[in-house]
Amino acid sequence: MDLENSAAPKRRRGQELEDALLDAAWDELVANGYAGFTFDAVAERAGTSRPVLYRRWSGREELVMAAVRHRDAGAVRTVPDTGSLRGDVIEILANANETRLSFAAVFSVQLGAFYQETGTTPADMRRELLGSRPTSMDTVIRRAVERGEVDPARLTPRIAALPFDLVRHELLMTLKAVPLATIHSIVDEIFMPLVKKE
Repeated sequence: MDLENSAAPKRRRGQELEDALLDAAWDELVANGYAGFTFDAVAERAGTSRPVLYRRWSGREELVMAAVRHRDAGAVRTVPDTGSLRGDVIEILANANETRLSFAAVFSVQLGAFYQETGTTPADMRRELLGSRPTSMDTVIRRAVERGEVDPARLTPRIAALPFDLVRHELLMTLKAVPLATIHSIVDEIFMPLVKKE
């Protein structure tokens, strides 16, 4: 008998266990949505028991929010610096397009029952996740203003959010990655004419 290979699996504790539970909760949310989201299903997916979950989260709303925060915190955020607002915005949108598609799908499709049950909206969820931290778009717009590249008087909050709003709309309408040509069109035909200096 091979004693080394027959040893019991290592017991997870602390942060390792919590990460595994939150990863399992996220995977369950992606697979079955909030309507089918149960502590039993998450526990089975994580290879643990319901009491382990209930010691950390009082109910499924709390566990879902923790899983969404965990997934968001694990996202790699780099702020490009191409030397131009156009280049920076295209890079930000292209990166979001590659890395945030599953997030957008969960926000729009899989959390419908969550919003209904809690009386919240995707905008509320976004505000909860962002808090007061500046976004990548805030940073590249500030740099563009400092370079004298854009007219700050034209940069209303709605216009600053427009590129992301349009890419998000494309994602939600198709549930597919947005073609790079569409990203270029959003930046070149809509956003830059609104903000660049005359």
